[in-house]
Amino acid sequence: MEIIADSLDFQLNREMAIAIGKFDGVHVGHRRLLEEILEKKREGLAACVFTFDVSPSVLFGLSDGKVLMTREEKRRIFRELGVDVLVEFPMNRDTAAIPAEDFARRYLCAALNGKFIAAGEDLSFGQYGKGDAALLRRLSAELDFEVKTIEKVRIDDIPVSSTYIRRLVEEGKMEEVQRFLGESYQVDGIVVHGRHLGHVLGFPTVNVVPPEEKLLPPFGVYASKVRVDEKLYRGVTNVGKKPTVNGAENPAGIETFLYDFDGDLYGREVQVYLHHFCRPERKFATVEELKTQISRDVEECAPEKWETL
Repeated sequence: MEIIADSLDFQLNREMAIAIGKFDGVHVGHRRLLEEILEKKREGLAACVFTFDVSPSVLFGLSDGKVLMTREEKRRIFRELGVDVLVEFPMNRDTAAIPAEDFARRYLCAALNGKFIAAGEDLSFGQYGKGDAALLRRLSAELDFEVKTIEKVRIDDIPVSSTYIRRLVEEGKMEEVQRFLGESYQVDGIVVHGRHLGHVLGFPTVNVVPPEEKLLPPFGVYASKVRVDEKLYRGVTNVGKKPTVNGAENPAGIETFLYDFDGDLYGREVQVYLHHFCRPERKFATVEELKTQISRDVEECAPEKWETL
């Protein structure tokens, strides 16, 4: 997958099918857009995702900057889905001030050679957010591209949106997150060395430090799976600061005991999927109490206990 980032100066000669949007979370609504361009890819166009390196809501101080998916996570998913070109358009006060029609002409058509554009009905881009699906339809005949707009996807009559999914994550409703996101909530990362206390307690763990911008669910214990390359391993994951051994001032981490893995993953990239909230994080009086609780967690969060939920 070709990635165009941190640049306003690009020119592609292939004819493109473009999906345009913010793509925070790559949820089931976003995947409808991606299905459209991937279908056009089968017809001979290159599949392109056009998004922004920073959300406009972050740029203008309307968001805390926490994301459902980091840039690296989105890149991996787009690559796995078969996207050919990813444009992470620089979002700053200068680019946000580009008039919408100029934006469409200069970038979607001239620079990207767009012949098909898929967007949500709530699309907004360009100065004051005036770029919308109606503008694209008005320009389509003149600039020789096709427009396909997608109505808001709804589940149980609830519109699927990153804002709603973010609320579900913050409430720890991981099964609901999976329904709206299209897959279990995940944290990508490189396995790092911890304090090796898990080995001492008899429960060796895989430790990942989440990026600062990653939105985490409530601190606690989760039934989980960990993907290493193409294989999934069942696990039980602690999200939080491990107050019994670390103290509350430490940064949050992702620590997972794997039921069916015995090996060395240090330095490997993994994806941790959080499936089911088991209990909140708490501080124990002694390490022995912690060990007892970990044993209970390993039993209570076993896959056979939650996979049928």
